Amino acid sequence: MRRSKLEIALNVLGAISNGTEKPTRIMYSAQLSWNSTQKALSSLHKQGMILELPVENGETKRRKYEITEKGENVLRYFKRSEKLLEIM
Repeated sequence: MRRSKLEIALNVLGAISNGTEKPTRIMYSAQLSWNSTQKALSSLHKQGMILELPVENGETKRRKYEITEKGENVLRYFKRSEKLLEIM
């Protein structure tokens, strides 16, 4: 069964909220392809739900991600609504 964009965004937010910072680890945790992960991270960053932070590691450009207060609020809201609906 395919996931909606909302479900994918919530999976990515959940992964980052649980301490996963690196894009590849977020991809594995959310069970996404690389392209889907990049689209979700970009969308969440534009909406202010996550922060994209550069990581200095020699000459390579790396990034890590942190969830913002707005992202935490969205994640909490949907977790509460999921419990209320008791979706199977």
